[in-house]
Amino acid sequence: MQSSSDDRKRAVALTSLTAAVALTLFKIAVGWLTGSLGILAEAAHSGLDLVAAAATYFAVRTAARPPDTEHRYGHGKVENLSALFETALLLGTCVWIVYAAVDRLLHGGAEVEITIWSFAVMITSIVIDWSRSRALYKVARETNSQALEADALHFETDIWSSSVVIAGLLCVQASRWFPAASWLRHGDALAALAVAGIASIVTIRLGMRTIHALMDAAPADMEARIVRAAESVPGVLDCHNLRFRYSGSTLFVDAHVTMDGSITLAAAHDIADQVESAVRNELPGADITVHAEPSTQPSQESGGNTPFVRD
Repeated sequence: MQSSSDDRKRAVALTSLTAAVALTLFKIAVGWLTGSLGILAEAAHSGLDLVAAAATYFAVRTAARPPDTEHRYGHGKVENLSALFETALLLGTCVWIVYAAVDRLLHGGAEVEITIWSFAVMITSIVIDWSRSRALYKVARETNSQALEADALHFETDIWSSSVVIAGLLCVQASRWFPAASWLRHGDALAALAVAGIASIVTIRLGMRTIHALMDAAPADMEARIVRAAESVPGVLDCHNLRFRYSGSTLFVDAHVTMDGSITLAAAHDIADQVESAVRNELPGADITVHAEPSTQPSQESGGNTPFVRD
């Protein structure tokens, strides 16, 4: 049975997907009718958002599936694969936008028709992107979902790129009002280049985070936080030989802790439970395995019990 957090992740991803469909169609229609490369570039960007939102929706649904005989750590890595797919799409879109904008700057192109719809579609885009980025960020923070966080970052950046397109349209209109400033007519193509630049920054950031996640790279302070939490438990002499990795939004932790070799198995069991609780308080939602080892101090009486594994 899926948890309430999985239901929330799926619901917010589906809402984002629905908004992406409507927004993409709106931008394509207005961009085609007005001939604005900036709006068409944004339509292509929104088309990417549509595919990315669909991939995210699929990813959060798949990641919610429980572990099975072939996937002992669950299916959370599909969220990282979704982000990698999104990165590849974004790179392709950036290349197309740059090519089209440079071609128009060098060879000219169709006259841009600026109407009330030109601004209406971009303002609508900003409002929708702001709304869904806030919703995605909220659920991403509460569920520790990397896929939703990547989508939220993407849509937050779209707000700035849409603002740049509006500025470009205003420049084109200003060149018609003030013929002496005719160079402003290139504002639409320059805005498209700015959109590509912003999208490229998102691509690099998202791509690096995705690669780090797939390579099981750990945050710089993760080991210190786990050791501090484990060693705060009475009876734990030290915490060592740590291993930890993310699978989607779930953090898996393997920790070895040293205890007094003279204590009973029941006492070791109780201390291991306390270590799990302490680490989970520091890292909510973590899946923790504690391996108890007897101290090799000369003062121990029994020479060591058989190590106890608690998971």
